[in-house]
Amino acid sequence: MVEPRVYQALNQPVVSHLDPYFFQVVEDCRELLRQYFATENAFTLAMSGTGSAGMQTAVANFVEPGAKFLVLANGYFADRMSEMGRRQGARVSRLERPWGQGFDQAEVCEVIRRERPAVVGFVQAETSTGVYQKSEFICQAAHEVGALVIADCVTSLGAMPVEVDANGIDIAYSCTQKGLSCPPGLAPVTVSPRAMEWLKARQTTPADWYLDLKLLADYYEGAHRYHHTAPISLFYALREGLVAIAEEGFDARLARHKRAHLAFVAGIEAMGLSMLVEEGKRIWNLNTVRVPPGVDELAVRKRLLVASDIEILGGFGPLAGQIFRIGIMGPLAKEESVTLLLGALEQALREEGYQVPRSGVEAAKEVFDSQPATV
Repeated sequence: MVEPRVYQALNQPVVSHLDPYFFQVVEDCRELLRQYFATENAFTLAMSGTGSAGMQTAVANFVEPGAKFLVLANGYFADRMSEMGRRQGARVSRLERPWGQGFDQAEVCEVIRRERPAVVGFVQAETSTGVYQKSEFICQAAHEVGALVIADCVTSLGAMPVEVDANGIDIAYSCTQKGLSCPPGLAPVTVSPRAMEWLKARQTTPADWYLDLKLLADYYEGAHRYHHTAPISLFYALREGLVAIAEEGFDARLARHKRAHLAFVAGIEAMGLSMLVEEGKRIWNLNTVRVPPGVDELAVRKRLLVASDIEILGGFGPLAGQIFRIGIMGPLAKEESVTLLLGALEQALREEGYQVPRSGVEAAKEVFDSQPATV
């Protein structure tokens, strides 16, 4: 859900993409994005394009043709990263885990030390499965062999800790329409000084002109040399969304998302359902719930949409028909939204013949009443 005040920001008059006011808006966005990425990286900006453009930016600039690119693959977006690497001409290798599972330290370190890749890519918060991947040991092992690390933070930024600097992530990218509660169309990217030094020394020219970070640096920094016509209104929206987070307090925002997640899980379990991902490895703002035996997940989703105007998604790939994917983020990560959703879901399940043993709404309310608002 888009933060309501962001819609008003979209109504501001559009100025030129070379106007000093626009570049001030960009600088405001860059400063706030550093806070939410938890980084001191000077090179932090929002790319003109959706989250997939952020992924393409990372791969096109830092994965050279012929280079070994190791991808930790446990979901759809790791597969997409692999495909982008293949199209860049990289030698892609993969450490694979079943969808819904994460990676442990021993297996990651062993593979990185054996393969000695130039770049390691992984998804911090895998939207297709609901898995949140711990990052620090991946980066430590990669740096031991001189590799750069790319992290997909599309679903984590703004709703869960990303901790770019603390984890040692070299290149991170995200989107605007999930944890930042803005419309889609921009892709925040941050690059470490180590990675920027590598990029400056790169001998080959990236095949992707539009997302070439060296060219974009000339546009957004220094001389503001024309590169492309930036989507001005989307930058207005992003700044307003980032300011709204700052006014709430970033730590308070994370705590609110965690609390909503815990209450939702309590409600799901009270209803006799179970989560796909084990406790401690779950994304707070993207919940994956197993479809109970004998229930048609598409029928449940249609009932929710028609009766309650609530849209949730199903699984795809190997999880097709097996899970509900439920986003609870931004303005929706609060008690009234969670209890509304649980009540509507319970009703839809009953209508599909599922016997609900206990009220999910009541279980969620118990968590909201008892759970302190801290991360």
